[in-house]
Amino acid sequence: MRVVVLGIGNVLLSDEGVGVHAVQALEDRFVLSDAVEVIDGGTTGMELLPDLNGADHLIVVDAVRVGRPPASVVRLVDDEVPAFFKTKLSPHQVGLSDVLAALKFAGGAPKSVVLIGVQPVSLELDMALSPAVAARLDEVLDLVTAELAALGQPARRRATGSA
Repeated sequence: MRVVVLGIGNVLLSDEGVGVHAVQALEDRFVLSDAVEVIDGGTTGMELLPDLNGADHLIVVDAVRVGRPPASVVRLVDDEVPAFFKTKLSPHQVGLSDVLAALKFAGGAPKSVVLIGVQPVSLELDMALSPAVAARLDEVLDLVTAELAALGQPARRRATGSA
């Protein structure tokens, strides 16, 4: 089994980079199974094809417009996912619906796709997440690790040093 956790977004535009911040925090805070590959997709697009091709399961973390209050966290599954990537938050955001369509056409699409999305508060030029979105990062990680556990790939919290 091969599971890919993909964080996408532009870290120069505050909350648009939540996916990248989330996968960095995932790797910092958790020990993952060898079957789990974490990818910082940044603002790439079709360049992700080789990395995603043949993945059994794909978990994506990104900022999404879902018409909910700012900093809301949502979970979308399979066919619900591509529709949310047809409208980009920024001109640099990956066209994930195009990448998924290309994978399907080539026969390398994942069996399941889950999106953990966060409604942005700010898309201003800033490398930090807005305080409201930063406060939801633990919830995002809980959802990602719950997905991994459901796939039989539980994440283990890294031990923190004791004084």
